[in-house]
Amino acid sequence: MKKITHPTGLFDNSAKDYKYITAIPLAAAMGAEIQGVDLSNISDEAIEEIKDALFRHKLIYFRDQEITFEDHENLTLKFGEFGTDAYTKGVPGHENIQPVIKEAGVATKMVFGSGWHTDSAFLEQPPSIAINYGKDMPPYGGDTLFANSVLAYKALSPAMKKMIEPLKVWMSARNVVASMQAEQAEKNGEIAKLGSMELDVETQKMIEGYYHPLVRTHPVTGEKSLYVDKTYACGIEGMTEEESKPLIDFLSSFATQESFCCRLKWYSKTLIMWDNRVCLHQAFNDYDGFRREMYRAVVMGEKPE
Repeated sequence: MKKITHPTGLFDNSAKDYKYITAIPLAAAMGAEIQGVDLSNISDEAIEEIKDALFRHKLIYFRDQEITFEDHENLTLKFGEFGTDAYTKGVPGHENIQPVIKEAGVATKMVFGSGWHTDSAFLEQPPSIAINYGKDMPPYGGDTLFANSVLAYKALSPAMKKMIEPLKVWMSARNVVASMQAEQAEKNGEIAKLGSMELDVETQKMIEGYYHPLVRTHPVTGEKSLYVDKTYACGIEGMTEEESKPLIDFLSSFATQESFCCRLKWYSKTLIMWDNRVCLHQAFNDYDGFRREMYRAVVMGEKPE
């Protein structure tokens, strides 16, 4: 297959020649569609190739998949134990499968996943891998943007890399909780929701958050990446807010520039996986009047190092 190198020369998103799957790159920056597998009945050999493709492309996706909640659980467990979800309760009988649903008649300022972020970065052990299944998608809208934070780190100047290498970033849901509470107040104390989802959150723990390395090392590939975003990065250890804010603003904007991104168009029965340690993503709230039904599961991650 043709070599697909990012214009900077810093990332190669070419597909490998696999035996059990076929990978088709989505963009030069990251991402690939995986074809040739049925995720409801998949071999161990194919799973190993899928893992390799995931770590290579950062985001992978599968079209036209018919899976049950049990299939979703079994697939997730191929990558590790279930991770902690900080926002919602699972579906009845499947507590680790989280519904992400917005009904057609619901209008809201915030939807689940809006704003550039890495999932649950405020936890001591944020999820390592996310696996989402889009069961019923709108005819347009609801796309997800992803950014490659390995590529972003590589593109920094040597001086910037040296400066940020020892720093720790304070990851907190302070701003998210404040936004949810503001919308709740506007709705006269209605139970906190994102879209049609009632939230089950421990706000104090989410606000306290954790300090994690601003530059983290992937435990499998050894790649270094920027660990910063526009949603949860609220400060830097040892700095005042006035000192840390310009650095966080620069790094989070730098990491999400268009040339480091890919855009995923959802269709019904699409399943996606991304490596939450090296991806930033955001969802769009641009499908009012249409129903969107998705289910997510996460794999337990390690403490970032």
